[in-house]
Amino acid sequence: MPPVKGLRERLRDGESVICAEGYMWELERRGFVRAGVFTPEVVLDYPQRVISLHEEYVHAGSDVVEAYTYYGHREKLRLIGRECDLETLNLNSLKMARDVADKYGKLMAGNLSNTTTFQPDDPASAEVARQAFKEQVEWAVKGGADYMIAETFNDFQEAVIALEVIKKYGNGMAAVITLVPYSPDRTTDDVPLVDALRRLEELGADCVGLNCGRGPRTMMPLLREARKVCKGPLAALPVPFRTNEKEKTFQALTDPISGEKLYPLDLACVQCNRSDIRKFAQEARDLGIQYMGLCCGSSSHSLREIAEVLGRKPAASAYSPDISKSFVMGNSVEGHALKVRDFMMGYKK
Repeated sequence: MPPVKGLRERLRDGESVICAEGYMWELERRGFVRAGVFTPEVVLDYPQRVISLHEEYVHAGSDVVEAYTYYGHREKLRLIGRECDLETLNLNSLKMARDVADKYGKLMAGNLSNTTTFQPDDPASAEVARQAFKEQVEWAVKGGADYMIAETFNDFQEAVIALEVIKKYGNGMAAVITLVPYSPDRTTDDVPLVDALRRLEELGADCVGLNCGRGPRTMMPLLREARKVCKGPLAALPVPFRTNEKEKTFQALTDPISGEKLYPLDLACVQCNRSDIRKFAQEARDLGIQYMGLCCGSSSHSLREIAEVLGRKPAASAYSPDISKSFVMGNSVEGHALKVRDFMMGYKK
C-alpha cells in the first residue's frame, strides 16, 4: 500500500478530510460505555467492539481512525478506580487505531479531551491539565499517531495548554484544536468563540474549529463568522441533533411532545435525519470547510451522507438507499402493493 498522505499536506492542497468522532456516544448507545462518567474502559474490556466501530466508520467514509482515548486521562480513570490501567488503556487504544488505519490506508489520530477539572486562572489546575495532556501526547507519539486531535474545550485557556503540549511533546505532529460552542457565543472563560479560534490559529494550530455542543443549524452561523477571520483550515463536527435558536445546544433540547429535558439519555426523538446531515455537509463544503465530521450521536449512515456530498464513494455506498426498488414506495407501484402503501401511509381510512 502506498504511503498515506499526511494531514498537513491534504489541508495545504485544499483537500477535504472526513473525521469520524462520537465514539463515546455510539459505544454508550450500544451498551459498552456508562453514561454519566463516560470513561473508555471498553478499550480494555471489549476491545473488539472498538475495532469494529473503527472499521465501520472507515467503511462509511472516514479518512481518519481516531484512537478512542477521550476521557482516557488520569483524572477520569481515578473516578472509576482504574488509574492503574491508564497507560495500558492509551497504548492499546492507539495500537487498535493504528492497525485499522494501516489496514485500510487511513490516517490515525491521537486524542485529547477536556479534563473536566480545569479551572480558569488557577495555576494548579492548569498544571494538572498540562501533565495529563503530556502523558497522552507522549503515548500518542509512541503509538505512531499521524496527528493529534484536541477537542471539546469549553475554556480557551485549556485549549491553549493542549496546543502548547502537542507542540512541545508531539514530535512535530499536526494539531487539530476544536472548541465546544454552548449557548453563548463565547467560551466559559469568556473569550468570544470566533476570537478564540483566530488566536489558536495564530498560536500554531494546523486546523481550528468547533465540535460537539451544537447541531448543524446552530453551529453554522458561528462557522460563517469564523471563516471571515480565520485564514487557515476550519473544522466542523456538530452533534447530529435538531438544535434551534431557542435551544442552541443538544443539552438544552426538550421533547417536542412532553416538553421534558432530553439530555443525556432521551435524545433520539430529536436526531437529525439524513437530509439534515446532507444539508450541513453541502453548506460546510460551500463555506470552504475542509475538515468535517460528526460528534456525539454520529452514526455510519450519517457519515456516509457527508462522504457522498464530498463526491466520495466509500465502501458503504454500495448499500446506499435505492427507494425506486421498494415494492411499496418505488417508481411503479400498482395493484395490491398500491393498496398496501395506502394503508401504510394512512391514505385509506
